[in-house]
Amino acid sequence: MDGGTTLAKVLTSGERSFKKEIEKLLLSDGDTFHGEGILAITKALLQSGISYVGGYPGAPMSHLIDVLADASEEILQPMGIHYEQSASEAGAASLLSASVTYPIRGAVTWKSVVGSNVASDALSNLGSSGVVGGSLIILGDDYGEGSSIMQERTYTFAMKSSIPLIDPRYNMTRMVELTEQAFELSEACSMPIFLNMRIRACHLTGKFRTKDNKVALYNANNPVPEQRYDLEKIVLPPATYRHEKAKFDDRLPAARRFAQENSINEFFPGDGSRYGIITQGGTYSVVLRALRRLGMADAFGNTEVPILCLNLVYPLIPEEIETFITHKDQILVVEEGNPNFIESQIAEIAQRGKIECVIHGKDLLPMAGEYVSNVVREGVASFLTEVLPDGQQSVAGLAEAAIENEKVVAQSYIVEPMPPRPPSFCTGCPERPIMAALKLLMKERGKFHISMDIG
Repeated sequence: MDGGTTLAKVLTSGERSFKKEIEKLLLSDGDTFHGEGILAITKALLQSGISYVGGYPGAPMSHLIDVLADASEEILQPMGIHYEQSASEAGAASLLSASVTYPIRGAVTWKSVVGSNVASDALSNLGSSGVVGGSLIILGDDYGEGSSIMQERTYTFAMKSSIPLIDPRYNMTRMVELTEQAFELSEACSMPIFLNMRIRACHLTGKFRTKDNKVALYNANNPVPEQRYDLEKIVLPPATYRHEKAKFDDRLPAARRFAQENSINEFFPGDGSRYGIITQGGTYSVVLRALRRLGMADAFGNTEVPILCLNLVYPLIPEEIETFITHKDQILVVEEGNPNFIESQIAEIAQRGKIECVIHGKDLLPMAGEYVSNVVREGVASFLTEVLPDGQQSVAGLAEAAIENEKVVAQSYIVEPMPPRPPSFCTGCPERPIMAALKLLMKERGKFHISMDIG
């Protein structure tokens, strides 16, 4: 072995191989996929017949970009899928312009709020012109514990640009189904779709039954035969006035119809008829966990409390909300983060429909911060105290008291305060050695100002 070969092996030995992940992307119809949530979403893209994919890497979405980069020769090129690692989130969002006038599907990804800030100009234009081909924006939501960014909500971007927002329930089969349905939803309402993938959704492990990867009709190996010119898609007056009207007269109503007809949102019946819980898809699991700890649900997802799980959190579907809250005395809205957009809209739907129902939310749950298990359990326990008959109240109350007692016992074993754990760079991040080098340089040159990117 010559010196050059040895050096090459040394230089590449630290690189991670995604060979096993690529094998999972090649699974055929009827096979069983086992792996992480974000890789399952990657497989769902290939099953949906995309013609292009791109993005700007950032946790918890980096895996999607990294795996597809390694899969380019083996999977993407034979399928005619254009792959691009964009220079910024704005560049990634601009990729979707390919679907504005052409019936081709595409997907882009970036890290939640910071990425959406960079991409906001392109998003506004896409939201105005609308799309012809299915367009999906996969957002790596980084809210709460483990976050590395400022705490804001993606919901604001959805409302601002009238872009439907899917917040999927933490179930791998359901996440894959919703990813595939998101392209159909996009084509039905002529709008790009946000798919909000939280940290826990990206990193959960599970399984689902796969389908064959689908080659798009038009792709890099079989281009669209003729160029199309549509002046109505140009985001300038007078077309912009018609775009604004179309958003609220045509596109959002079409999104609601599709969601209703295809059961995007899910209803989980319980024994109670006079009370219930409405939750985002991304907080459904923690609500169910809270009910289980309070003795109101079992390990198989059966619950005594009726739950309406909103996988489509924008736009809301008034008919579904009205059906759920009618004949109920009280409901609890579990909406993570602030402002409480969903709770406010539900209250408006109840008021306009003249439905007499007490709506709880931020009065029983924290205004801000991640809704982890203990936080939601305490809020749900307070709600159950309000709505349950005396006998059932005692069951939930005893469960809550037992949990609190366990916490006291556990804390008694902690003799000294826990050491602080500030945020750190992800393992393998190239910025780690850069920071180490800068620290060494500071020892030689003294302190100096460092300007970095937002990631």
